[in-house]
Amino acid sequence: MDLWRLNIFCKVVALGSFSRAAEKAFISQPTVSSHIKDLENHYKCKLIDRLGKTVVPTRAGELLYRHANTLLAMHATLEAEMAGFQGNIQGRLVIGGSTIPAGYLLPAIIGRFMKRYPAVTVSLIAGDTSQIVKDILSGELEAGVVGAAIRDPHITQKKIIQEEMKLIVPADHPLNNNQPVSLDDLCAVPFITRESGSGTLMSLGKSLAEKGIKIDQFNIVAEMGNTTSVIQGIKSGIGVSVLSPIAVADELKAGTLKALSIEGVSMIRQFYLTRHKNRTESPVARVFRDFMETTIVDKPKQ
Repeated sequence: MDLWRLNIFCKVVALGSFSRAAEKAFISQPTVSSHIKDLENHYKCKLIDRLGKTVVPTRAGELLYRHANTLLAMHATLEAEMAGFQGNIQGRLVIGGSTIPAGYLLPAIIGRFMKRYPAVTVSLIAGDTSQIVKDILSGELEAGVVGAAIRDPHITQKKIIQEEMKLIVPADHPLNNNQPVSLDDLCAVPFITRESGSGTLMSLGKSLAEKGIKIDQFNIVAEMGNTTSVIQGIKSGIGVSVLSPIAVADELKAGTLKALSIEGVSMIRQFYLTRHKNRTESPVARVFRDFMETTIVDKPKQ
């Protein structure tokens, strides 16, 4: 049986869509349909049911999906181990990162990794924490780094680094008086929040809950979809927000923004290397995980 057809079949099942599978494989949707039809002719049974705009495997399709994933993983392992006889680690790795990891942490890590393993190509996909986890569950990503703990039986996580989030304000803001900001004062000023699904928002909500405070008690004047927008909103005087100091390192250095503590609130946030608990890692993904776990120092970033 052609492993390429099995690979296409697994993409269709994982993504629940012929069109998305075609996009990921860089082929046309009719070609995807043709591959699935060839498999159904070979096994003499229906493998995929169309339910409206989504597709799901039949019972036979579920059986094939399990075994096909095993075969594809074995093939990837074989290729990598044979290359290992030549001292090579090679292949393509697709990983994800939520806003802060993808924008500020992972590029440098990937750069060091690729210097050590030049035959590896890496694709970095950015999204909020919820999207990255969703893509790991669907098989689109082998792993990701996110800023929130995830409660899902199919997800496994390992803490790799931590930092302390800060209240970020313009340098001339009244709260910038070299003192920790009280919760009462914070609740009185215009506040910019991230969108639902953001690891930053999840971590802030958890820290506030320990003090019996809910985020909706703040004077929320704007919700923004990414850290860059929040930073621009702070600079424009829309409001203040809690962010990673990593994201505003240049502004802090220039003195245009200030990072303040919130009185009595610990805002230590962990970043987690996140992957599917039950999927077999590709050899490249396993090497990358080992690289991250042995080269990143797990300590707060000030």
